Amino acid sequence: MNQTEKQFPDDARTTRTHAGESIEDTRNWPGLILAAIGLVLLGLTLTAAGYGFGGWAVIAGVACAACLLGGIGLVILEHRRVKAQEGLPLTEPRGH
Repeated sequence: MNQTEKQFPDDARTTRTHAGESIEDTRNWPGLILAAIGLVLLGLTLTAAGYGFGGWAVIAGVACAACLLGGIGLVILEHRRVKAQEGLPLTEPRGH
């Protein structure tokens, strides 16, 4: 191995300053988990609606929307916090 292969972070092969940080930063996990639950609930909503269970479809649809909006909101808030610590605007194209 040469010196470039041992360097961390690997700036030679990536242009993103925070590659993989969404998974690595444990403060993102609640938002990512809520978004994943929202996707599962979306499947349950479509299944319930397809089988004609209108009441269950509405309940699952409301829970799906709440989980997706909450999860995405938490990830955006964490992204905003990381950017603020670095003194960069939220729309800065470098990383995270």
